[in-house]
Amino acid sequence: MTGFRELFGREADGRWAAPGRVNLIGEHVDYAQGLCLPFAIAERTVVEVAARDDDRVRLHSLAEQDSWSGTLDEIAPRSPDGWAGYAAGVLWALRHAEHKIGGIDLLVTDTVPLGAGLSSSAALECSTALAVDELFGLGLGGTPSGRRALAAACISAENDVVGAATGGMDQAASMLGVAGHALLLDMRDGTDRAVPFAPADDGLALMVIDTRVRHRLADGQYGMRRAAVEKAAAALGRPSLRDATLAEVTTLDPDLVPRARHIVTEIARVRETVELLDAGRLPEIGPLLDASHASLAHDYEVSCDELDLACSAARRAGALGARMTGGGFGGSAIALVPVDRADAVASEIRAAFTEVSYREPEIRGAEPSAGAERVG
Repeated sequence: MTGFRELFGREADGRWAAPGRVNLIGEHVDYAQGLCLPFAIAERTVVEVAARDDDRVRLHSLAEQDSWSGTLDEIAPRSPDGWAGYAAGVLWALRHAEHKIGGIDLLVTDTVPLGAGLSSSAALECSTALAVDELFGLGLGGTPSGRRALAAACISAENDVVGAATGGMDQAASMLGVAGHALLLDMRDGTDRAVPFAPADDGLALMVIDTRVRHRLADGQYGMRRAAVEKAAAALGRPSLRDATLAEVTTLDPDLVPRARHIVTEIARVRETVELLDAGRLPEIGPLLDASHASLAHDYEVSCDELDLACSAARRAGALGARMTGGGFGGSAIALVPVDRADAVASEIRAAFTEVSYREPEIRGAEPSAGAERVG
């Protein structure tokens, strides 16, 4: 396998890793100043990085089998495109925030599963950001407030360089994750709180069902949903839909009602879920997961046949609740499953996919894990 020395002619200064994330609940509300409840997962993107004493940037990904080379000044909105934009965009964002950095050589050696709705993009951004922070002495990675600043740079990379209108939940979860907890993110005031979430303690497992249908967040659909939400908020004279009521939503133009209804009801579901988790009643969140999926499928229209089938098959086999997770249009679903039913649920999902000639899904467990860190 090609290594750092073979690619760049020297050794890396270190290795950094950042996790993907699963969003337990609170989907598509981060850009509406809402509440969401993601957690970092064990799957990580790992980068080997060395600082340079010039402004050159050389990037290579083993997973993508692709390279990009340029200078710091060549990094700009929509340049470079593809996977390299996520890593290079972090450099652009940090410079834009007036941090003094130089060029780097970077190799992506391992990655969160690509296109699975587990936020491989944020994992690449956050591992890159933590590496650059340490190599150039920015002093941000050692404190929560500093990590939030790094997460903000990663959000800027995705929004401004890649051009994906994401809201920031993924980067916060990857940078700030806490093992054994989900992270309640308030996207209005930027605060976060660790919320107990340890399914195994209740004899449960959280199953991730990767439908293997690949999505692209920058293909326009995500941006269209965000634009509708912002249009609805403007029509109601509010800065966001965070404080809108269902009664107010019914006064909107008919084409905006379902989009706005999803935002308002999903934020309410996050609050209910957190109340249950804080009270030690994790097994009771299943119906909220189901309601979230129904809203995403019918009001927000970001599900797909494969995601719907994964959720319905999981419920038939004994899951307490199931929903799509991530941006949608493919990717993964999650199911909260009694441990003693996990094999039966997985078998039911695979059989349902086989029956309609879908590709066999990849099914794995997910444990709440720690955030980005140096690993070598």
